[in-house]
Amino acid sequence: MDRVRPLVILLGTQVALGLILTTLALTGTLDDITESLAGDDSEQQAGPARVNRFDEARAFAWLRRQVELGPRPAGSRTSRRLATMIRGALRNGAYQRVPGDLRNVVGRVEGRDPKRVVVVGAHYDTKDLPGFVGANDGAAGTAAVIELARSIRPRELGPTVVFILFDGEESPRGAPDDRFEQEGLRGSRVAARRYRGAEAMVLLDFVANRGLRLPREAQSDARLWGRLRTAAGRVGAGRAFPDSTQGAISDDHLPFIRAGVPSIDLIDGNFLNGPCWHRRCDDLRGVSARDLDLAGESVRELLRLL
Repeated sequence: MDRVRPLVILLGTQVALGLILTTLALTGTLDDITESLAGDDSEQQAGPARVNRFDEARAFAWLRRQVELGPRPAGSRTSRRLATMIRGALRNGAYQRVPGDLRNVVGRVEGRDPKRVVVVGAHYDTKDLPGFVGANDGAAGTAAVIELARSIRPRELGPTVVFILFDGEESPRGAPDDRFEQEGLRGSRVAARRYRGAEAMVLLDFVANRGLRLPREAQSDARLWGRLRTAAGRVGAGRAFPDSTQGAISDDHLPFIRAGVPSIDLIDGNFLNGPCWHRRCDDLRGVSARDLDLAGESVRELLRLL
């Protein structure tokens, strides 16, 4: 009996541990613990998201379609052609006039509470540089927004979501860099005036580069960003959203912040400081459907939680 009792206790402990691990795996908690133990090594590649509400193949097809159009600077014939394509892809798609004969493209998916509005945006123009196709800087955010708009059904969410593809984010050719906020952000300045009553604004910019890392941009609303990180953890994309803050970046969320709208910017500062920002090498070789999916699934879950 003395020998049998320890064996029974050991077997009982193993069964209990097995039940605990099974429960953690089924609820997704085990993956979250594994991610936490893995840490925030910047060289570590984030795995695929655990859920599939955001169709990465469709989103990446939109990214590729834009790149294949070639350079798309604001006001160009190619940019206007793309705007027509985007309008047709968005539910309730319409144009919003922007000075300089530019135009934002706006879609709308009604929520259960018509008084609540959340804006999700990206810019669809590319920097006016010879041969620049902007796979990550322009096409990625646009592709994510289009797929997010397609994936959400009317009255599925609490707030109404207004999807805006901004024209004229990039400053015109020849404008000095220190005049970016005055010469660029043209479409978002118009949109921020129209939607100053929104309860939140989510901007997607550099969200498809390989090895995606999205720390909080310094001007992004801390509370809203915290909810995004929670959402990312829930869908298994937590490693793409490290618990850290990068420097302030001038982007299309700034006009909304100045209008009093809590706003966040999903932008990988490593890409901004890398060799392909505003260079011809920002092409399909540097982007990844899996990384785009991590951003898309996280924002999709954030909208569900708002």
